[in-house]
Amino acid sequence: MSKERNDSKILRFFKKLGPGLITGASDDDPSGIETYSQAGAQFGLSTLWTALLTFPLMAAIQGMCARIGLVTCEGLTVTLKKHYSKPILYSMLLFSFPAITLNIGADIQGMGAVANMICPNIPISVFCIIITALLLFIIINYSYQKISMILKWLCLSLLLYIIVPFMVGQDWLLVAKKTFIPTIKFDKEFLSIIVAILGTTISPYLFFWQTTMEAEDQAHKGAIVVDKQILSEMKTDVNLGMLLSNMVMFFMILTTGTVLFNGGIHKIDTVDQAAKALEPLAGKLTYFIFATGVLGTGMLAIPVLAGSQSYMLAETFGWKAGLDKKFSQAKPFYGSIIVSLLVGLSLDFFGVSPIKALLYTAIVYGLTAPVMIAVIMHIANNKKIMGKHTNTRLSNILGTMTFILMTAAAVGLIYFMF
Repeated sequence: MSKERNDSKILRFFKKLGPGLITGASDDDPSGIETYSQAGAQFGLSTLWTALLTFPLMAAIQGMCARIGLVTCEGLTVTLKKHYSKPILYSMLLFSFPAITLNIGADIQGMGAVANMICPNIPISVFCIIITALLLFIIINYSYQKISMILKWLCLSLLLYIIVPFMVGQDWLLVAKKTFIPTIKFDKEFLSIIVAILGTTISPYLFFWQTTMEAEDQAHKGAIVVDKQILSEMKTDVNLGMLLSNMVMFFMILTTGTVLFNGGIHKIDTVDQAAKALEPLAGKLTYFIFATGVLGTGMLAIPVLAGSQSYMLAETFGWKAGLDKKFSQAKPFYGSIIVSLLVGLSLDFFGVSPIKALLYTAIVYGLTAPVMIAVIMHIANNKKIMGKHTNTRLSNILGTMTFILMTAAAVGLIYFMF
């Protein structure tokens, strides 16, 4: 009986988790995995410490977004539209759409390449089409509750990356040293990878998704008053999601830093290259687990990317929106999801490489993130909008640190480019 009670407690806890868990897990998409793989391959374990840095910063910003969604019962775009000038709103839309579309395209190509490694008889382009069609079928035909549950179960695919480092030999004393004692090299290559890690983990599209999903989740629960219990559950959800995201980043860098770096492989251009490089050095099972994880995280991340973009459009132009609505009830909303996935898919056929797509994505995300963080902090401290649920001192300290760090990253990005 006690085992059954424990199992039911775990299941009830899992059911309470929602937008925060999905948001955190979706941050580790195939393009993110590629960034972490390159960090490990190029610098070994020297960037492990970044996981400790990004966790509290991500948790603070995503926590603000979640609280805004709970209190206003509206998406971030609606809040911007109501309380701020139109140039701020339209500039965010202008910069977000190309970055999100390129990100979707890079993820689809990465998943297609990895699927081709598992089944080499089927061309990459065919896999890309199959993956896109499957995602569209799920998004259009399933309700919000079912999609949310599917995404939550897909989060378990991230656990595959946590298993991998334990399948190869580790010097755990060295791992602890590299984790808690930061290594900083003042050269272009090392600083570039730090900027890439920051841009990958703290992405503006996640701000919009988190806010909208919290508002939608609140509406489904029928809760109107935001009380301490709702806020506490939200914090647990967000913190656990960001912790999972950073754990995956940590173990990805650990795996590639141990296997690829020590094996003399110091350059990874695509996520399938990382998987291929692991096979002869760490064994077929390790390679298969890595590849399977890429497919799972892609299936998780792409609906979040496409969904956040469509919600932004719908909230800006007053369209009916919601993953709980049928296609006939929200045609423009679902139409924009279809267009974003098809445009992302077409990048491969137009010869846009995943590397270039990720480069352009990183540039746009890097430039828009500091502005969005400043806007989110202003909203979260605005009593007219948030009432008694404004930021705590700790939230403001962590938010300010995130703003400074992302601004420095944006400046560094421009410097390294030009």
